[in-house]
Amino acid sequence: MDNKFGFSDSNEISNSSSICSVATNAETLSSEPSLAPDISALRRLSENLESIFISPGSDHFADAKIVVSSSTTSNVREVPVHRCILSARSPFFKSLFAGSSPAAKCGEFELKELARDYEVGFDALEAVLAYLYSGKVKPWPKDVCVCVDEDCRHEACRPRVDFMVEVLYASFTFQISELMALYQRHLLFNLDKVAIDDILVILFVANMCGEACERLLSKCIEIIVKSDVDIVTLDKALPQHIVKQIMDSRKELGLDMFESNSFPDKHVKRIHRALESDDVELVRMLLKEGHTNLDDAFALHFAVAYCDAKTTTELLDLGLADVNHRNLRGYTVLHVAAMRKEPKIIVSLLTKGARPSDLTSDGRKAIQISKRLTKSMDYYKSTEQGKASPRDRLCIEILEQAERRDPLLGEASHSLAMAGDDLRMKLLYLENRVGLAKLLFPMEAKVAMDIAQVDGTSEFPLGIKSKNSK
Repeated sequence: MDNKFGFSDSNEISNSSSICSVATNAETLSSEPSLAPDISALRRLSENLESIFISPGSDHFADAKIVVSSSTTSNVREVPVHRCILSARSPFFKSLFAGSSPAAKCGEFELKELARDYEVGFDALEAVLAYLYSGKVKPWPKDVCVCVDEDCRHEACRPRVDFMVEVLYASFTFQISELMALYQRHLLFNLDKVAIDDILVILFVANMCGEACERLLSKCIEIIVKSDVDIVTLDKALPQHIVKQIMDSRKELGLDMFESNSFPDKHVKRIHRALESDDVELVRMLLKEGHTNLDDAFALHFAVAYCDAKTTTELLDLGLADVNHRNLRGYTVLHVAAMRKEPKIIVSLLTKGARPSDLTSDGRKAIQISKRLTKSMDYYKSTEQGKASPRDRLCIEILEQAERRDPLLGEASHSLAMAGDDLRMKLLYLENRVGLAKLLFPMEAKVAMDIAQVDGTSEFPLGIKSKNSK
């Protein structure tokens, strides 16, 4: 946009300034006696329209609302909006509000129905709508774009990447080309700081945005082609035509000769398919054929990354896999579990002997991986009585407990097994308190039961019988 109207078109978004902002230097402008009338009017217009969106009580004038629900929590939030403003600013909303659908008639729209192919959170939606109202890009929402790792500079950790790609996808969906271009440039500027596994997230969204994000898509593909991301991970994370493009490029560059870039053989594929079907008994039968074993097939890595927690536990119970085995990228199973962010799986691995002190090839422990993936807001917010604690926070707390017990020796399994025995005796002795624990702290109670390796008590069962129960 033209800077003569007070707009900035920076490639960066900082915590103290905005891009495309008519109010970036508001104090300076207001103090200048020779302020041009058109600049002053434009600034006041932006501030007035912004106040309609952010001021308390402004929802009284709203004639529609967007409902935001999350796939990971039970929280539902509503954002009041004004049809005339959004219609004037976005072709998408103009067409939406002019329609004859039941939602258009009642004025209530589900965000997951508007943006169907990728989940957009409340904070990303708020940032996009704030831009539509005011023409200003809000500063980074600190608690949303900051991870829990105190050593992180928070320039390209997963919470910030998630926020950026959500705004990018929402801007694409709502046909806000200038906002989409700005976030694409910012992602391009920070790609060299983004973790390889997070590049896959950016690539996935850039592909959905099509030609508008062609530069971002090409750069992400270039990075992945030269990376150590294996074919199994690519197949799970990306559309097949993108996977083919990456593998073809690796072949042209002679990179397909590396083991991490080769396709798994048919015996490994059969084990993976059996795990996807939650059929551990079939896995046992396939192993009897003698063509491969669980470690060579990286079966435990696969189960931890993509399968149900129950399937992972049953695979561990076979006792045929090395729980500290590393895959071709140097990740132990616990490293993969930290990326999955599933407390029950982490507990299962620790009780079977997984070492929390093991490092990845780039020097990270499971606890650091987990912290880099967790939003500061989710970790530090208080949990309402009777509500489940965030899984991210539970994962960190479990790993921290394991490290405190044996930070160097990696004997967390022995310590957690002892903790499990202790918890079992206490839970059985204080049987009448289990129901209260379930009511007040359901997620913590479930994890405690998993550590203790019991499914409940005679008076307060959790509802799932153990396979060893008679």
